[in-house]
Amino acid sequence: MADTWDLLVQGGWLFDGTGAAPRQADVGITNGRIVAISEAPLPASNAARVLPAQGLWVTPGFIDIHTHYDAELLLAPGLHESVRHGVTTCFIGSCSISMIYCEAEDASDIFTRVESIPREYVLPVLQQKKTWHDAQGYIDYLSQLPLGPNIASYIGHSDLRTAVMGLARAVDPSEAPTEQEMQQMEQLLDDGIARGLLGMSGMTNPWDKVDGDRYRSSALPSVYARWSEYRRLHKLLRQRGAILQSAPNLNNPINSVFYLFTSASLALRRRLKTTLITLMDAKAKPGLDQLMSAVTQLFNRWLGAAFRWQALPQPFQVYADGIDFIIFEEFPAGEVALHLKRDFDRNKLFASPAYRAKFKADYRRKWGGRVWHRDFGDAHVIGCPDSSLVGKTIRQIANERGDHEVNTFLDLIIDYGRSLRWSTLIANHNPERVRINLNKDCAIIGFSDAGAHLRNMAFYNFGLCLLQMAVQERPVMSAEKAVWRLTGEIADWYGIDAGKIALGARADLVLLDPQALKHASLDAYAEAPFEELGGLPRVVNRSDGVVKATIINGQIAFEHDQPAPELGWVRKFGEFIRRRHEP
Repeated sequence: MADTWDLLVQGGWLFDGTGAAPRQADVGITNGRIVAISEAPLPASNAARVLPAQGLWVTPGFIDIHTHYDAELLLAPGLHESVRHGVTTCFIGSCSISMIYCEAEDASDIFTRVESIPREYVLPVLQQKKTWHDAQGYIDYLSQLPLGPNIASYIGHSDLRTAVMGLARAVDPSEAPTEQEMQQMEQLLDDGIARGLLGMSGMTNPWDKVDGDRYRSSALPSVYARWSEYRRLHKLLRQRGAILQSAPNLNNPINSVFYLFTSASLALRRRLKTTLITLMDAKAKPGLDQLMSAVTQLFNRWLGAAFRWQALPQPFQVYADGIDFIIFEEFPAGEVALHLKRDFDRNKLFASPAYRAKFKADYRRKWGGRVWHRDFGDAHVIGCPDSSLVGKTIRQIANERGDHEVNTFLDLIIDYGRSLRWSTLIANHNPERVRINLNKDCAIIGFSDAGAHLRNMAFYNFGLCLLQMAVQERPVMSAEKAVWRLTGEIADWYGIDAGKIALGARADLVLLDPQALKHASLDAYAEAPFEELGGLPRVVNRSDGVVKATIINGQIAFEHDQPAPELGWVRKFGEFIRRRHEP
């Protein structure tokens, strides 16, 4: 036990991230590591700073396993919208999109439309700052940034494909990598894993589109890969004990079964840790979450799979400005509209009777791949220049006008464009189903999508949402289990140095008030300007009074509902985290 400490967290209820019951203890921190844990009081006089934590919970920092902070790291690396809610480690490079290997314009084009980040900001910053073209160069760049949370990264399959084949060939369905190109992709993937990256992220869902003018509206490059290509890259991941993260083809749910077999050892080979998005009770697909979790548990128990569905512990409420939202990519009429950049061209399209007929046909079609339940009776206007429309559903407005709801929706966009702001609840609308999914062994808590869809959704506070569900009158699980699911379970599954309060561990801690947590309105709508994106008002979460402090590598990065005032967001808190290699 050290004689002196840089920071002493005193008298809190300690949840160590293992699932053990909490105990009252002091925690001493020196040089970014936990060097003392004592149920007997430690002398405050031996600490450079003392954080009183009496009556508070002291937990490991939360781990966000699914973000798209790749661009925001270049603009505002403090990532304070996550840190303020207790997140101390974020994973980037998700869904086949990393910014490691390909050129700046290609990296921008495979990122910005999919993740709804303005290209006019992302492309210039990539052209200015992207000097790296390999994994070590990327790690070195991230390591010198004034990071807020710790960062771990996947290698994106679309990034690999684009860097090796060129974007033109990578999005051409008639093209396949040559044997030499395939070997180059394997070499780049192997090098990234050797340097501590998590593994590879993929994407097989064709709704995610390329931005820019060159190959606009092509699907992401990884969507065009053939199964032979997937198998070779997955084989390498399996041999190296790395992680596969991906998204299934929502037009063909059988695609998910391929991933289950990919993960399974089948008593013949090493299993492949695989995680897909997402285990949610979707209005568009009632019961699918129950089916997939049952099948997954069978594969995990009997066929040697190591498969986890990412699960979100809160309602999947989304927002849209006019037609600018990714859900419209899932059917042809919406895709045609989003392909157009200019409002003039869009409005001309929306006024066309032929287009309206096509939109109605797509809107009525309830079978096939879809995430949006396509119900304008469940779409509420929350902002409009005509204040008389606010609070009404699109269907209510249509009934008042005596018109079809699709016609009314398109008329409203013609009249108000992006000033028509509306919202709908897509999934996790049934609390009992959410409760069941969160307790599934095949679930892993995550899928915040932080750093993406800035005007469409905000789940930065997912960790607090789960903990709040654990302190309700009918708790979804015990508080210690909830903390474990957000911290130690994730760290152990991914093999990273995080998620535990133990001697010698990284000093990433959260101090939170359980009484404030119990009564907080975590689902309240809020916006905040993103200054680095021209003041764009992004949807955020606010939980003031709940998180008392977020400590990252022994430094107080957030306190009293504000960034640490003497530090701001220019000092480095986080580090690049390398994944431990499995034997």
